[in-house]
Amino acid sequence: MTAQAPKPISALEALERAQWIAFAPFVFQAARVLRDRGILLAIEQSKDGLTLEEVAATAGLPIYGTRVVLEAGLGIGLVAEVEGRYRITKTGVYVQHDAMTRANFDFTRDVNYHGIAALDAAVASGKPEGLKVFGEWATVYEGLAQLPESVRKSWFGFDHYYSDGAFGAALPLVFAGKPRRLLDIGGNTGKWAIACMKHDPDVEVTLMDLPGQLRNAEQNLREAGLLARARFLEADLLDERTVIPAEFDAIWMSQFLDCFSEAEIVSILRRCVAATGPNCRIYILEAFWDRQRFAAASFCLQMTSLYFTAVANGTSQMYRSTTFLACLHAAGLEVEREYDDLGVSHTLLVCRPRPM
Repeated sequence: MTAQAPKPISALEALERAQWIAFAPFVFQAARVLRDRGILLAIEQSKDGLTLEEVAATAGLPIYGTRVVLEAGLGIGLVAEVEGRYRITKTGVYVQHDAMTRANFDFTRDVNYHGIAALDAAVASGKPEGLKVFGEWATVYEGLAQLPESVRKSWFGFDHYYSDGAFGAALPLVFAGKPRRLLDIGGNTGKWAIACMKHDPDVEVTLMDLPGQLRNAEQNLREAGLLARARFLEADLLDERTVIPAEFDAIWMSQFLDCFSEAEIVSILRRCVAATGPNCRIYILEAFWDRQRFAAASFCLQMTSLYFTAVANGTSQMYRSTTFLACLHAAGLEVEREYDDLGVSHTLLVCRPRPM
């Protein structure tokens, strides 16, 4: 997929976009108040729209505070004013109800808003300087189980929105090879393992991840009644001494390798190659910003890279496909098949060791 040259815009349009950038934090916070205070929903549910006074009364807010956020909403485009009554716009409806917008919005609000201020320092140091707003960990994954519940909820909501939508499409592609033993590296909360076991009653899944994530996954598998076919392997894949076991028919990684630098990806994949028998395949599910059908999807992924830089680990990103494929090649892998447009934004790469 070749990137298209941007459409030319006028000087006035360029100036307007520059102001949106300059006031971007104000735009976000005003939208947050309008959504989280129930103002957008109240206006939407009113057949004839609401006056300023009616909005204030419904939201339980002073007239002044209500007025300034509503007038900001006019400039943002979330509401319109018709004969003194406020009505919700299409953009306001998306902010209020769209699942992708909500996942992105909550992720920004709870996980990133304060930490992203340290982006400049993180770019210079290669460390997640913004993570310090939550605790003194080397990466967010080490502290994920200890983050405040609201932060964890938005983190997992964001992660699952993008990955879960692709699982249904990926399952028949993975199980066409009828794997009996599958290794799920970066098993997270166990959602893929559960999906696999429900899809195939004979498959056994081993989840390989950090201890905190495995505890959550074990509980979820227990609640799903699938614990008997699950195995758990505590591991830190950043430690190059960590060996990937070799007794599996398939190795699966979903939104896992984007959590690592290029050198770390190569290291992990080389260990996968060492563990891959002649009939084993490596399945990698990732979202590449240069393989998206819509500009908004590419934008979301490019912005998500800044979370990895400032908050998650300081070294990884949502990769351009060519950068990622170079890592596969360096690790000794070749892509046997690839499937774009799975779920919201994903590509499934089916890999095997490159013949020597």
